Amino acid sequence: MKQITQTGTTVENAISAALEKLQVTREEVSIIIIQEEKKGFFGFGAKEAEVEVTVNKPELKTPKNEVEPEIPAVNEIPGEKTVEKEGEEEATADVQEKSRPSNDQAIEETKKYLQSVAKEMGIEDLSISHTVKGKQASFYLESEKVAMLIGKRGHTLNSLQQLAQLVANKYANHFMMVELDAENYRERRQETLEQLADRMADKAIRTGSRVQFEPMPSYERKVIHQALSRRLDIDTYSEGKDPNRYLVIEPLR
Repeated sequence: MKQITQTGTTVENAISAALEKLQVTREEVSIIIIQEEKKGFFGFGAKEAEVEVTVNKPELKTPKNEVEPEIPAVNEIPGEKTVEKEGEEEATADVQEKSRPSNDQAIEETKKYLQSVAKEMGIEDLSISHTVKGKQASFYLESEKVAMLIGKRGHTLNSLQQLAQLVANKYANHFMMVELDAENYRERRQETLEQLADRMADKAIRTGSRVQFEPMPSYERKVIHQALSRRLDIDTYSEGKDPNRYLVIEPLR
């Protein structure tokens, strides 16, 4: 049985992070809210939400008792009952398939959610295209006001991405990773992070002291880890808890 305890700025953020780590959907787990988030007073007494997420055990199917084959009557056409039974099984399978949430539905519901958020922000011309590769669904946003959707250093886009992933996995038939992009922001951000990584690594070597980045999402920290993975004169690691987890570069002596 897989079980983890996860913290987050809100209960939903904690659940989302746990689902991503376990690689499951919300329907496949049991959730216990250990503690809801507390904002505190002027920053004092603030507490993160904490949840316990347990992957449900799959139900074991008990084998059916074997029944001796029935000998058909003389007037009965051999194979007639088998054909009828196969037809019933196909009809049952069709009903089950129709009732099962599909990834197509997950994609459409995610687009509807993004459109509704955009309208609340005063964006009426949002156009959304998507591609699916394995477990990853990538959505590309286009609008005259796309800068509002990206936000400062991509903070708005990152928040929308996290919420969109919750919506997608509510309707998906398997766990999905969601990525949002606009005006090739992800590619430009990756180039910026790689350049920043080199500069910060050089600074760590020059000063002989460790340097740390500002808090950033896990996939941005991963970009920096990969960009510096071939350097033998430094070490990189992360400290803190999400969403305030940050990356550190330390020179090797």
